[in-house]
Amino acid sequence: MTTYKPLRKIELLAPARNSDIAIEAIKHGADAVYIGADAFGARAAAGNSVENIAKVVDFAHSFLAKVYVTVNTIIYNDELHRVENLIKDLYRIGVDAVIVQDMAVLRLDLPPIALHASTQCDTRTPEKARFLQDVGFSQIVLPREMSLDEIRAVHEAVDVPLESFVHGALCVSYSGDCQASYSLKGRSANRGECAQICRLPFDLYDGAGNCRRRGQHLLSLRDLNLSDRIESMLDAGVSSFKIEG
Repeated sequence: MTTYKPLRKIELLAPARNSDIAIEAIKHGADAVYIGADAFGARAAAGNSVENIAKVVDFAHSFLAKVYVTVNTIIYNDELHRVENLIKDLYRIGVDAVIVQDMAVLRLDLPPIALHASTQCDTRTPEKARFLQDVGFSQIVLPREMSLDEIRAVHEAVDVPLESFVHGALCVSYSGDCQASYSLKGRSANRGECAQICRLPFDLYDGAGNCRRRGQHLLSLRDLNLSDRIESMLDAGVSSFKIEG
């Protein structure tokens, strides 16, 4: 007797700095968008009010598209109540999922809203992915650096959809776990304040103090473009193809 695996639903997930961009992304074919609320998103400068996100939700749902909101910073103890109220507000307006990093969210009194494990969860192994699934996450965002074989191993270990970057900016440090910004500028990427040092020009000196390169973007990687590898990523188990802003 032949057995068939259920078909996976595939989505194209686009970034949205604000409600206007989110609506345009949906108009141009995105199956889902991710957008930051007015606090606790990994990009502090890209915050949106609950009212503006509600407009995106109404528009998206009219086209059967989804809206995910980033609440993916490390959360301090005195912020937990605010985060709880924010997620309740997002649930009230119909947001489809919140993307989170801090496991403290699991201890909050939350409505039945879907939780997605952010890139900042640093999910690089099948064991970590299985843990996140078991504690209630319904989608897992994988780091950009994972190979197809590594993605396949995670896919075989879990039943929840896997989200992987397919196009856009690359971090020169560990994806989702970069400490360089805080070390050099005192600004934590895990608090939404990445200084984006990999976009800045630097001078390069050798051991003798001679300047070998001046004013060049030595840490800036070319943007990721895996558009020609979508089929391979599908075969490895990716369900959600994420465009980086």
